[in-house]
Amino acid sequence: MNVRTVLVASLFALSGAAGAADAPKGNPYLQNVPVSTGPFVFPTTQGKQPTRPYEMSRVVTPQEKNAMMRQLMPWMNQATRMNVRDVMNYMTVKYKAKPGLSFDDVVESMKLRANQLNFKLVGHSPMWKDFQAVLGDTSAPRVEVFHYCDIAAGREVLKFAPEALVFLPCRIGIMEDADKNIWVMTLDWDVSWLDSLSGKMGMDSAPELVKAAIDIREKMDNIMRAAAEGDI
Repeated sequence: MNVRTVLVASLFALSGAAGAADAPKGNPYLQNVPVSTGPFVFPTTQGKQPTRPYEMSRVVTPQEKNAMMRQLMPWMNQATRMNVRDVMNYMTVKYKAKPGLSFDDVVESMKLRANQLNFKLVGHSPMWKDFQAVLGDTSAPRVEVFHYCDIAAGREVLKFAPEALVFLPCRIGIMEDADKNIWVMTLDWDVSWLDSLSGKMGMDSAPELVKAAIDIREKMDNIMRAAAEGDI
């Protein structure tokens, strides 16, 4: 179960237990929040929801984001004792490379499998070289980030939510840890948790997007497993 599942399930449980309490009056950030959300308040799109492809949602102000996080974080800390490292770990899919594989072996296997699946490499960030050149840090382990794109899936994502651009293209990171183990990792794109929610947070109206998200995750997982195993 990923952190999003935990958050959503717990928020709904707490909301139901608390009942449909009215939102505090006079708060400008709560004007468009349904009463049924109970003690937790999330900013929603003012007026109608975007319906056209590539239609941008309203700008969420820094104050609204701050208000939301202030409500959420105390609950997270008390209920689960999670810290930032825990949250990052829950949001990550990672595989430890098979012993005996070199960093370059892992990279080569990743690139070969990505080519087989028509996943296009569109960028490469050798971060560890910048650690050395810019920061003079020669003790940091090797860390590289590879940017991949499935152009058809990317189009469907942006049609539904243009703001998703900040997550694109998909990234696969390969790095050595403190013990010189090599890890392959990416952001967890699992959307199966939406099945537990009524309306799937609006994605029931976008079956193409759901299909694209599942396809991306399966391909990314395939590529990462091949890299970690050193498959040719």
